[in-house]
Amino acid sequence: MKVIRTLNNDKVIEMANSKQTSKSVASTAAQTLNNPNASAIQKSLAGSALAQSGTSKQTGASMESKASAALDNPRSAALTRTLAGTVVSQSDKKR
Repeated sequence: MKVIRTLNNDKVIEMANSKQTSKSVASTAAQTLNNPNASAIQKSLAGSALAQSGTSKQTGASMESKASAALDNPRSAALTRTLAGTVVSQSDKKR
């Protein structure tokens, strides 16, 4: 947990992300980034998932939107859904 101050000196408590990318998903994400046949969205989601592996970083709004769209798309591949689910689960709960 980190306390930050806004421009008007209000206190805001920023909670650390307690969810992290699992080792198995991180491994899958690394393989995806090295796969020349992986789609652009898969590589984007894989990069986000790896960036959050072992850290308290949260998914940004733009990436959260991409991941949500991938989950909503009935034609998304299983790999895409796995990576998207990981990314969305680490997003800011307030959004």
